[in-house]
Amino acid sequence: MARIKGIDIPNDKRIEISLTYIYGIGRNLSKTILTAANVDLNKKAKDLTEDELSRIRKEIDNYAVEGDLRREVNMNIKTKMEINSYQGTRHKKNLPVRGQRTNRNARTRKGKGKVVANKKKA
Repeated sequence: MARIKGIDIPNDKRIEISLTYIYGIGRNLSKTILTAANVDLNKKAKDLTEDELSRIRKEIDNYAVEGDLRREVNMNIKTKMEINSYQGTRHKKNLPVRGQRTNRNARTRKGKGKVVANKKKA
């Protein structure tokens, strides 16, 4: 099992798909990285040579992925919370940030529904 940026990528999948297991790399960026590193997209991860792996690692170093990207995103959220922007206040209150409705939805963000005592159905 090959390790890239501290992540074990699965051997049985195509390398194009395996790279998406790294935080910050999607299908499109995966294709870009592999073409820049001169690696066949359809090759399985277990069939890669050490030379190909090192070229992929070198190419991934040009992008913010894994820990660096997570840190950057968290810092952006903290900055928004500190300057009291609209999005920052929504983050503080644990409500949806991007304009979704909340009166009948948003259970992922708001949590389990709160029970109202003695509410009778008409």
